Amino acid sequence: MIHPHTELSFINDEIGHGVVATQFIPAGTITWVLDELDRTFTPKQFQKMNELYQDILETYSFRNSSGNFVLCWDHGRFVNHSFKSNCLSTAYDFEIAIRDIHPGEQLTDDYGYLNISTPFKAANEGTKRKMVYPDDLEKYYPEWDKKLEENFPKIPKVSQPLAPLLSKNVQKEIDAVLAGKKPLASILELYYKPK
Repeated sequence: MIHPHTELSFINDEIGHGVVATQFIPAGTITWVLDELDRTFTPKQFQKMNELYQDILETYSFRNSSGNFVLCWDHGRFVNHSFKSNCLSTAYDFEIAIRDIHPGEQLTDDYGYLNISTPFKAANEGTKRKMVYPDDLEKYYPEWDKKLEENFPKIPKVSQPLAPLLSKNVQKEIDAVLAGKKPLASILELYYKPK
């Protein structure tokens, strides 16, 4: 489920729709949680689907570390790519804001950590990276881990409307990390390498 202080909004003709903040969302806020209504499709299920459905899943889903396609049931599936993303996936089935997100600003992910199937050229944002590749997680995980380490401690300091959707096990993991009893799991744990 995507953060409740967001809405689906038309961005422009090139991008189409995106997810926009309707209120201030501070860094450390959980912006998305895998919930019971999200659908998961195995690679075998995907291969048996009509090409039209395969195209929909390629466009609107991400792949987890098992290679399954995860389709968000709400407007979370419209979160757009940015090399300067303001949200970041964790190894705990949720994403957090890695910087403050202001009203009217899009919530964005770097698709490099979403296990895309084929490379694509992204909009030019003035960054060194111009392409998103299926193996970006292997290359950029140290940079992404650092951003998670900087923002994870903010989790208990800000309002968390999505916290009730976290499983007890995930909440225990968060508490253990925040208490220094466990290391923060690397985003590299999300990587899926096709066989």
